[in-house]
Amino acid sequence: MTDRYALFGNPIAHSKSPRIHRLFAEQTGEDIAYEKQLVPLGEFADAARAFFAAGGKGLNVTVPFKQDAYELADSRSSQARAAGAVNTLAVDATGAISGYNTDGIGLVHDLQQHLNRNLNGATILLLGAGGAVRGVIEPLLDCKPSQVVISNRTQNKAEQLARAFAKRGPVRAATIQDLHQHCFDLVINGTSASLAGDLPELQPSLVGPGTLCYDMVYADEPTAFMRWGLERGAQAADGLGMLVAQAAESFHIWRGVRPDVAAVIATLRADMLN
Repeated sequence: MTDRYALFGNPIAHSKSPRIHRLFAEQTGEDIAYEKQLVPLGEFADAARAFFAAGGKGLNVTVPFKQDAYELADSRSSQARAAGAVNTLAVDATGAISGYNTDGIGLVHDLQQHLNRNLNGATILLLGAGGAVRGVIEPLLDCKPSQVVISNRTQNKAEQLARAFAKRGPVRAATIQDLHQHCFDLVINGTSASLAGDLPELQPSLVGPGTLCYDMVYADEPTAFMRWGLERGAQAADGLGMLVAQAAESFHIWRGVRPDVAAVIATLRADMLN
């Protein structure tokens, strides 16, 4: 029998998740169906329960429902608890719902496996203090960087986030102005600025030839943040690899099989060029 999975979100039309999971299924021989469902605001819990009651096995969850998914779950992984958000739900034979957050795992996998970045001892700047950033701090700290600095337009949000993770590793908050003499190994844009073609507040001194400017969003063309880094001699990458790697972690949670992430990234890149 074909097992059913889905992505819940609002908006949802742009999502590549159905394509990604179809590629995973073809590659691994797993018998699944994966759809996307636009869920009205305020109706996530009812829609998720209905999906599981009808035999659905698992859900991916995107904005704005990751906190709703956290509340719905009967149990949560350590990454989900640290992030305060869930992007993957799985139901077992008893009907219990488990919640996971695979975003940070996906980011670290992309950085280490596909972009060949050594995060041990690295200096990392995180731009933003929203859910995207919160979800990746613990997995980044697990890689033993020398420091993780959080910078956000609203400073007190960055400070609150740094305090929340202070016991997990070397993390602090700072304004961009405070960092004018710092050059980082890795600068991660976790703001939504790129979606509007804009840039977060930046200083040219933040990057050098060895810096990777990593944008969590992806697009057919380099984002404004990526172009900013490239124009200053840094390297740049978008978040497509993170998207596929976090989806692969969800697939493994559901099916117990790890798909070949690199092959799927290559397929999606080719799709984007055509």
